[in-house]
Amino acid sequence: MRLTSINPHGGETVAEHRHHDAAQISERLDKAHGAQLVWCRVAPAERAALLHRLAAALRRHADLLATTATLEMGKPITAARAEVEKCAVCCEWYAGRVDLLTPQPGPKTGDEIRLDPLGVLFAIMPWNFPYWQVVRVLAPALLVGNTVVLKHAENVSGCALALEGAVRDSDSMAGLFQVLLVSRDEAPSIIADPRIAAVTLTGSERAGAAVAAAAGAALKPVVLELGGSDPFIVWHDVDVAVVAKAAAQARCVNSGQSCIAAKRFLVHDRIYDAFLVAFSDAMRALTVSDPRATDTDVGPLVSVQARDALHAQVQATLDAGAVARLGCTNPGSPTAWYPPSIVTDIPDGSPMATEELFGPVAGVWRIHDIDDVIARANSTRYGLGSSVWTNDPAVAAQCANALHAGSVMINQPVASDPALPFGGVKASGVGRELGLAGLAAFANVKTVRGLLR
Repeated sequence: MRLTSINPHGGETVAEHRHHDAAQISERLDKAHGAQLVWCRVAPAERAALLHRLAAALRRHADLLATTATLEMGKPITAARAEVEKCAVCCEWYAGRVDLLTPQPGPKTGDEIRLDPLGVLFAIMPWNFPYWQVVRVLAPALLVGNTVVLKHAENVSGCALALEGAVRDSDSMAGLFQVLLVSRDEAPSIIADPRIAAVTLTGSERAGAAVAAAAGAALKPVVLELGGSDPFIVWHDVDVAVVAKAAAQARCVNSGQSCIAAKRFLVHDRIYDAFLVAFSDAMRALTVSDPRATDTDVGPLVSVQARDALHAQVQATLDAGAVARLGCTNPGSPTAWYPPSIVTDIPDGSPMATEELFGPVAGVWRIHDIDDVIARANSTRYGLGSSVWTNDPAVAAQCANALHAGSVMINQPVASDPALPFGGVKASGVGRELGLAGLAAFANVKTVRGLLR
């Protein structure tokens, strides 16, 4: 069996990778387990030093890493390079938090609170940010003393192996990070393996439910970062042209294939018409081109199948009575292009009102007051991120308090930051990555009382 990567821009096969058999999987799990037993005894300062070396290795390998992502999943090359740099910054941020691994004193003499490692972490990751979604787990896991094995999406196996090579080049101990070239059907048996201590997944609701069930059956901790249908709220007091441009960029980040991309644009009635014109202009102004070109804003979707599935959602919404304002046409080409698109007058219950759309398609709603916007923003089963654009502190505060989301960004698009906890509520996930929460997520927060001094 082989795992195949297909270039969504040209349609040709990029590479085929030989599937790991049962013996190879077991060998890699043994190596990860053995390395963790040694790594957990390494001084935290030495673990931090490795993260600094890993940051340097990522920068040395940046061209290879970025080019591989562009070939395998169509990410525009400038965005791919920025993703690699963000990974390096994440490693450096966690390297600077080594003091957090010093046992913290409790309320009484002899009390301590410690962050002890759990063991081997099994990471199941998607294709859309093939490095960032791995490194944001890998960096805190290594710092706390865990090791990581990765099952990446099958179409970005080359990205997974390139990242494994960068870790190896950081002069790290063998076994700290290893790739398993396996299919999704093999994930449950790996989760159940006694050498695996905990599981993390970024992916769809369906995948999250399956992984949570498998981890629960094995009584293993799990963190899930799932889908989103993030609201982008535009109040009547903003500079329409500025916010419309930010809205186009927020919707089309990674060609619209991001859980935290803005997807539902909730615009105050007073400026709705002006915003719609400016937003349409901003979407038209995006450069849709070869992802290898440095000025490309929007590249192809990850596959023709993904493109066709996206268009099916759009068409079903239009059939329900919505209005196409821009794009919304399926090129029908053998490569995976889809135009930046805008839909309005979206009926409740239609796909664009209830589902996540993974591509450069924006739905725009007219809202009238703060109660209207809160109700509309919270009307889906998702709760990952949200973005509020206003100059009114009271409106910002009301939204921050009332929105059902893991993050609320005021006058800026939703973005993850190594220093801040990241995750969602409702169907958008369980648990948190990044920030200090990212250290505790896969640690045994151990209480010790009565130490002899």
